[in-house]
Amino acid sequence: MTATLAPSVRIGKAAVGALGMLAVATGALESVVTPTLPLLQRELDMSPAEGALLSIVLLITGALVTPVAGKLGDRYGGKRVLIRLMAVVSAGGLVSALAPNLPVLLLGQILQGAMVGALPLSFIVVRKHLPGGESKVAIGVVSGLFVGGGMAGTLSAGPVAEGLSRHWMFALPTIAVIGSTILLNRLMPHDPPGRSDDAGVDWPGLLLLSGTLVTLMLVLALAPDIGSQPLVLGALIVVLAAFVTGWTAVERRAASPMVDLRMLVRPAIWKSCVLTFVICVGTSVAVYLVPQLFAVPAGAYGFGAGATEIGFYLLPGAVAASLAGPMAGIGARRFGSRAVVTAGIVIMAAALISLAAVHTEVWHLVIGKMMISLANGLCVTAMVTTTAISVEQSDTGIATSLVLVTRVIGYAVGAQVGGALLTAATPSGSDVPAESAFVTGFVIAGAVTALSLLVARTMGKGVKE
Repeated sequence: MTATLAPSVRIGKAAVGALGMLAVATGALESVVTPTLPLLQRELDMSPAEGALLSIVLLITGALVTPVAGKLGDRYGGKRVLIRLMAVVSAGGLVSALAPNLPVLLLGQILQGAMVGALPLSFIVVRKHLPGGESKVAIGVVSGLFVGGGMAGTLSAGPVAEGLSRHWMFALPTIAVIGSTILLNRLMPHDPPGRSDDAGVDWPGLLLLSGTLVTLMLVLALAPDIGSQPLVLGALIVVLAAFVTGWTAVERRAASPMVDLRMLVRPAIWKSCVLTFVICVGTSVAVYLVPQLFAVPAGAYGFGAGATEIGFYLLPGAVAASLAGPMAGIGARRFGSRAVVTAGIVIMAAALISLAAVHTEVWHLVIGKMMISLANGLCVTAMVTTTAISVEQSDTGIATSLVLVTRVIGYAVGAQVGGALLTAATPSGSDVPAESAFVTGFVIAGAVTALSLLVARTMGKGVKE
């Protein structure tokens, strides 16, 4: 059945503002766990590996939901799918707010992970209602406001958790998500549906990708115990290979694949995906390790910081990330995407290696984290924006979903690597890991990030999107 295409209605500032408010609210809800992770680990009696799992489970769900959301948004209309997605996010936020223990909190985070699909849906809505030049600006604004929301969540989560309770740090941004969704539903006109077919959702592909990601996380979590359970780890690696092979075969043959792997043939797409994954692995290791290092008791080698102090220390990084979006857009226009991405990689690699060498003062970590956040924002924003405008309008959701999926997988892998390093380096009966675990993590992240220069140098010379 072919959808009837209605002419798009040009949207005004109020509708774009409502979309921006939703970006702020979801960004805040996504970011509350990072600065309060040491507090949550204490209150819920979690190990570093369990803490790493809590920090990435939202991203795993996002990796699964994002391509489906982008595909359905291209087919049925971005607003229609976005509103339904926000209903799931709101339910997840309420579950997290009421969670009495770790399993329930994990369930809430799984539901909240649907918010990752909001960005490609927002891009679809903007591109259908605004002309090319204005849509680029609006995409940058929405992306920047999402990061700004993350900044607000990072700053407020600690004081709310310590002043009220950990339950309210989830409840307040969830209320904001519900309110902004209602406002968006009233102000944003429906965008016309695009392509429609009878293939439906690629459930086999979705299930196989779910198995791939879960198995990958288990492999990374068990890696520190390879000496005690090598057979289990070996078996999981075999299962992981089987899942990856099966998923690739299903996606290549599916009439309507969840992730259109054929798009990866395009240099602009596969290079963006590879760079995004590698850069986000490096970023995520630091995002996980820095708050943990702040929380290490001052009597050891850390700073004994609480959730409020950690949020304050992370604020400059959040500010830098919010500024990175506009800077990336201006830089790409003037110097080309390759120059922006290369600069970001160099800055990030240098910051990570510097943290490995020097981390004895609070300002060392603050400056290092700020530079890493700035570099990550420059790279990812440049690549997402370039990808969004390098494909046909009807493929916007699918193409940007590929990049965003690799982004969340990179974050998940990096956080789990960080958690595994700390778990392996924590002596029995102690809560304090060896300082060498942090040094090793920063060095690995810096080396992996630097390797991405090999791909960045092959990007189109002088291409200015």
